[in-house]
Amino acid sequence: MSESAVSAVGNDELAALKFVALDGARSGPVKISCSSLADRLDASSQTASRRLQRLERSGHLERDVVADGQWVSLTESGEAALHREYDHYRRIFEGSDAATIELAGTVTSGMGEGRHYISLPGYMEQFEERLGYEPFPGTLNVDLDEESVRTRSAISSLSGVPIDGWEDDERTFGPATCYPASVEYEGDTAATAHIIVPERTHHDETQLEVIAPVKLRDELGLDDGDAVEVSVEAVR
Repeated sequence: MSESAVSAVGNDELAALKFVALDGARSGPVKISCSSLADRLDASSQTASRRLQRLERSGHLERDVVADGQWVSLTESGEAALHREYDHYRRIFEGSDAATIELAGTVTSGMGEGRHYISLPGYMEQFEERLGYEPFPGTLNVDLDEESVRTRSAISSLSGVPIDGWEDDERTFGPATCYPASVEYEGDTAATAHIIVPERTHHDETQLEVIAPVKLRDELGLDDGDAVEVSVEAVR
């Protein structure tokens, strides 16, 4: 994605993105015409078309132009942009200092990599200093439900705790970001935890990795397949 494409997306393009989302493009492709969008934007059809083109170039939209209009859908980047706007308005009208993102999914077994990487001294020292605790050596893996996979993109709009990359004599280890979180299961809550999002990971966007000072499976009595709710917050 080029720098010029990103900088071309401003408030006018976000207004177009909002109307496209209101038409249902968050759930899948919807058919729109530039003339109908122009009426809602109080602009010309040419202007509406240019705004959609900029949103596509920036990666906020996917478009398929057909003879009588175009099919348009939001990308994860587009949804994250709208979540940032939502957070701003929430702070204005609700006086909220930090947004909370609610996610849901089921517990699943990981590949065992979390235990190894969490325990490495270059990470563990930063966890203790920046998170205020020494994590249990392992992660709780959560497969997100379909709605939460879409909502997850909003995490990038939150302020998190940076974990720096580092290297030893053999290899380089990448950076990550941690976001304060709590995990709830059948009325019980583990209030001290963090979502960890490595810059490079084998997991896709359908799965969360959660660290905590305790083994969350034991703390909450979790087994594979149990449904949990994860609340993610910005750093206060």
